[in-house]
Amino acid sequence: MATPSRYVGTAQSRQDGPAKVTGAAKYAAEFTAPDLAHGVVVSSAIAKGRITAIDTKAAEAVPGVIKVLTHENKPRTAWLDYNYRDQVAPPGSPFRALNGPEIVYGGQPVALVVAESFELARYGASLVRVTYEEEVPNTDLEKNRDAAYVPPKKRSGIKPPPDPRGDAAGAFDKAPIQLRQEYKQAIEHHNPMEPHASTVVYEGDGKLTIHDKIQGVNNTQGYVCGVFNLKPDDVRVITPYVGGGFGSGLRPQYQLYLAVAAALDLKRSVRVVLTRDQMFTFGYRPETLQTVALGADKDGRLQALTHNAVAGTSTFEDYQEAVVNWSGLLYHCPNVTLDYKLAKIDTYTPSDMRAPGAVTGIFALESAMDELAYATGVDPLELRLRNYAERDEGEGKDFTSKALRAAYEQGAARFGWSKRKAEPRTMRDGRELVGWGMATGVWEAMMMPSSASATLTPDGTLELACSTADLGTGTYTILAQIGADALGLDLDKVTTRLGDTALPEAPLAGGSWTAASSGAAVQAACRTVAEKLFGYARGMADSPLANADFAHVTFADGAIRLQSDPSRKVGIAEAMRAGGVETVEATEKVKPSMLTNMRFSAYTHSAVFAEVKVDEELGVVRVTRVVSAIAAGKILNLKTARSQILGGVVMGIGAALEEESMLDHNLGRIMNHNLGEYHVPVNADIHDIEVIFVDEHDDKVSPLGVKGLGEIGIVGAAAAVANAVFHATGKRVRELPITIDKILG
Repeated sequence: MATPSRYVGTAQSRQDGPAKVTGAAKYAAEFTAPDLAHGVVVSSAIAKGRITAIDTKAAEAVPGVIKVLTHENKPRTAWLDYNYRDQVAPPGSPFRALNGPEIVYGGQPVALVVAESFELARYGASLVRVTYEEEVPNTDLEKNRDAAYVPPKKRSGIKPPPDPRGDAAGAFDKAPIQLRQEYKQAIEHHNPMEPHASTVVYEGDGKLTIHDKIQGVNNTQGYVCGVFNLKPDDVRVITPYVGGGFGSGLRPQYQLYLAVAAALDLKRSVRVVLTRDQMFTFGYRPETLQTVALGADKDGRLQALTHNAVAGTSTFEDYQEAVVNWSGLLYHCPNVTLDYKLAKIDTYTPSDMRAPGAVTGIFALESAMDELAYATGVDPLELRLRNYAERDEGEGKDFTSKALRAAYEQGAARFGWSKRKAEPRTMRDGRELVGWGMATGVWEAMMMPSSASATLTPDGTLELACSTADLGTGTYTILAQIGADALGLDLDKVTTRLGDTALPEAPLAGGSWTAASSGAAVQAACRTVAEKLFGYARGMADSPLANADFAHVTFADGAIRLQSDPSRKVGIAEAMRAGGVETVEATEKVKPSMLTNMRFSAYTHSAVFAEVKVDEELGVVRVTRVVSAIAAGKILNLKTARSQILGGVVMGIGAALEEESMLDHNLGRIMNHNLGEYHVPVNADIHDIEVIFVDEHDDKVSPLGVKGLGEIGIVGAAAAVANAVFHATGKRVRELPITIDKILG
């Protein structure tokens, strides 16, 4: 069957847009129930120690306060760590709220006050008195780096660093050009607009309907069933809209546990919403200390590369991400040694944050490559071309496709890179120093097993369904585009249902794999629908398609048409009448090719060019221009795809110049736990951002040729800005964020 691309590859507005801007879209904290109670979390005032006494009498005496849950009276739950592990949990013992008197991190929940209204619950929470036996917290990563260790158990889905190749230490010692520097990135918190919330509707007989802030409803369902010993049929999770996640919604957070515990205990519906400062009490991008050593010949060709990283993790889980692996695959180098270790500190476990590991590791690598460019006198872009890797040398595999050269070329041309003056501090605009920097980005192109259903009615209306989430990425729209093209329908005839465990199971929305995974499942379901319809059409008396083969027909304008003679056709309604059916339905499951994964490496790539202007006296940095050239296979929707890259670049600018969660090591607490003091980019910080999608055909990475876009937009952006700051000022800042004090100091 031929599938004309009427919609796929075009710019389409998001189908969920009107619901979101008019308020029709409902989020986790906006669902309700007739008997809904409200829970407010009481957070610990210390970062380490134990509770010696907890007085809830004053709170319980408030009219309208129903119950105060603490470690002393919480309902019985599962005993084994296994039951608390969600789909993306790292090795270790997952955190259990109200599990005992021990305090293991700052802001840990110590009580839940449940009341008839949110205001009463909040007031009751202010009356809970907790007495602690405090210990000195250990939160300084620098002081713990000597105790860093290689995690004994690897995190599922995260590749450890590959084995060394060649003799990196020996080659470095012999290299004419030697560079060794340390780089550091501060803790960052996700801060999506929608706070974490769970509304648990008690349906009676232990059955629950849960509305949860989550990037994958099946993860919430599995977690709740495991912890509370419930059957999947008794737990339905519905999350049609997610108000941003950036990875913070991959794992069930503690408000879910507390809301479910209270609902089952009280046998009534309960909602728990976290405050903005409580959202600083769990997952974050971890602080990471990195050392990169590059040895090169005088022409800048790499002879040795060493990349070591030490990242912080909690005392109870070994959170891991791929930080150093990128250095083994991005450039050609015969001698490479990569090392990744963890150090335990008294904080909550870090969590995946947009392009986890890559944002961190690429900042160090691409900063070091920029330093090598200046050390050798080679243009930074030319240096990368001289060290271009044609294969994945870390895995010893060919790439499914790689259009990075074209990204370099097109990005540089659009940016005007050839006009750059090589020496720092030689470009100026009035009182501002002008700097141009560039960096490479890379991210895995993945496909996961996924299911989807398609249901077609005689009037040409198509409903698509799967359980994955749309966290603002445009999934509703791209799946509709795929379905419309597959069955030759107008786009407004296609609707998509997402975020419900009653729908065919799909993976978490993360890792940039949703389009490839759920998109392929939708395509497969629609093909099965098409085959059924074709069978009905061909079986009609005197059918115009009687002797046709499925491979020689196409679906267009509500009809099945012969490719060689489009006038020979059967309408959808006509075919369904012939088949005696009211609907045509299909559910299909797809999975990646094991053989392809064994033989090839699949990655998206980018070339990021940035212009900064730095006030010479005040040290204020403005990012005035960014050009991001993306090589990511087939682009399904030019409009939503561009928005994904724009958002990634903005987050990269934030990482480069502003975002920093500040730990007070004496208190063991994040001190700037609000959006007044945790700075993120605002409109005034963002100027011209141009996105280029490089043509890249890939027939191996996924059935659709899609590589994913959610992550690649942020990777390399911070490094490009940092490199531009050096070009402007002549001062190399190796610690993010690059704040005024670091420029002037």
